[in-house]
Amino acid sequence: MRTALLQSSGRPGSTAANLKALDEAAGRAAAAGARLLAAPEMFLTGYAIGDEIGRLAEPADGDCADAVADTAARHGLAVLYGYPERAGDTVYNSAQLISADGARLANYRKTHLFGCFEHDHFTPGERQVVQAELDGVRVGILICYDVEFPENVRAHALAGTDLLVVPTAQMHPFQFVAESMIPVRAFENQMYVAYVNRVGREGEFEFVGLSVLAGPDGVARARAGRGEDLVLADVDPAFVAASREANPYLKDRRPGLYGSLV
Repeated sequence: MRTALLQSSGRPGSTAANLKALDEAAGRAAAAGARLLAAPEMFLTGYAIGDEIGRLAEPADGDCADAVADTAARHGLAVLYGYPERAGDTVYNSAQLISADGARLANYRKTHLFGCFEHDHFTPGERQVVQAELDGVRVGILICYDVEFPENVRAHALAGTDLLVVPTAQMHPFQFVAESMIPVRAFENQMYVAYVNRVGREGEFEFVGLSVLAGPDGVARARAGRGEDLVLADVDPAFVAASREANPYLKDRRPGLYGSLV
């Protein structure tokens, strides 16, 4: 399954501009044979937009979700995007997966909030593993800081995730996560990990780009630089199965020894 990563910060504060950018990227990705386009954390609104988060937040089935569904259906590929989700008086930092026919497949709420900014504007989600089937690939979702907790990724491995998609807003000076941690997470958990980042300055933050799709062998199949980009790589479920057969990490676990971890 060819997967495209849209490395961009769009236009913070303008959902209309960001929906247009997502539609344009979907067209380019589909023309290159992609079956899935992933966009960064909070792509629809911008990340460092302060109280505008609450104003622009929408339900998972809101107008923006309908617009993304239209984009996915017109271009014939699935789309995963980050956005602020409103549920009553609560706002979550969420990511939603829309199928190639415009159906809402999965919605994930970030469980591990980073820093005062996120704690001030979001409520953490409570569901660790969210998955959906896409072209024979079991796709899981985490958001940014979530992937830095090994327990989260291991939970996905044990639940059979083949491709873990991680919309992110990774900022300076933590670029080692994209450069080093993501390939290790992919290897130690025997899955593909797609880590798709924002770029450039936004408010008090400087996003570092460096989006990467790493395979279960720990090898990066695609890497972006520091600017806006659209990078593509193939996800092969047969290679995941063969890698899990050859690598004993998951089979050799001894859960009975790990009780003290929780």
